Amino acid sequence: MTAKSTVMVTGGAGFIGSAVCRHLIGTGNYRVINVDKLTYSGNLASLRDVEASPDYRFVRGDICDQAAMLDILRAEHVERILHLAAESHVDRSIDCPDIFVTTNVAGTVSLLNAALAWWRELGQPADFRFHHVSTDEVFGDLDFDDSAFTEQTAYAPSSPYSASKAAADHFVRAWSTTYGLPVVLSNTSNNYGPYHFPEKLIPLVILNALEGKPLPVYGEGRNVRDWLYVDDHARALELILTRGKPGESYNVGGRCERSNIAVVQTICDVLDARRPRSGGGSYRDQISFVADRPGHDRRYAIDASKIEAELGWQPTETFETGIGKTVDWFLANEWWWQPIRDGGYAGERLGLAG
Repeated sequence: MTAKSTVMVTGGAGFIGSAVCRHLIGTGNYRVINVDKLTYSGNLASLRDVEASPDYRFVRGDICDQAAMLDILRAEHVERILHLAAESHVDRSIDCPDIFVTTNVAGTVSLLNAALAWWRELGQPADFRFHHVSTDEVFGDLDFDDSAFTEQTAYAPSSPYSASKAAADHFVRAWSTTYGLPVVLSNTSNNYGPYHFPEKLIPLVILNALEGKPLPVYGEGRNVRDWLYVDDHARALELILTRGKPGESYNVGGRCERSNIAVVQTICDVLDARRPRSGGGSYRDQISFVADRPGHDRRYAIDASKIEAELGWQPTETFETGIGKTVDWFLANEWWWQPIRDGGYAGERLGLAG
């Protein structure tokens, strides 16, 4: 029997991180060490399906604590690192950019230093990997007529969040070039799906709709994003972690471009069919246009040709199938989201301190 590979997932209690943990455990091929600080969006309830697995372990820790990270790498004999821990909400980065610099930039450098020390202790094995997970937002703003982002697109971040992720990307590449650390990078489009913290557009709209609240749409709702179902992303991350070429980056997107207003209208239509409003009418009646986000990029779009051609990855969900699954999940799992709405985040507007 082949020994299971030990993967440390940072930020594994977050939205994408928890999907990755569930996916890796589900394959039966990995031991997963979930390291998470458990900030406001970290939720161990998202790991309920795997928490009893003998191949899963949770360790509460801060990636900025280099000594603690090195201790975990040694104690668990980690062979691969999947780095997702980050502050990730653009609106919050507008209100408080400093924490994004601390976590996303300084935290990544701290983790890189710990990984480099451990890799050297191991004798610099060629199959060791540090996989840094980033965002398409580092590439900046696309016009509606522009072609999609490729791995060669120049960086031009617009928000404090995307600037912090761009800086982290550069540090990861520098540790590869300067020290030889075997790294891979990935940049993803907007994710959605189960266990999504309700500060983001899709879960916020679903829950506001169910509670009879306004459905806020920034500006005129014309801003376009490429949407990727989170479980498709989790599969891509495993492929990049295990088969990606050291030093390379891979764009991961769903080829599902939609304007924000189209996303909101689609959610309303699905809810109209799944759970009609008690007073009649459409959930579209709750749509409310609000002041736009400062520095709001017009469009993001990912060209995923490289990962499709080199690693054989393809998304399995269309936007229509994925949004249907997402709405169904939120309808069926009030136990997960209601405590967040009651205590941690009730849907208030963020990012107005421009």
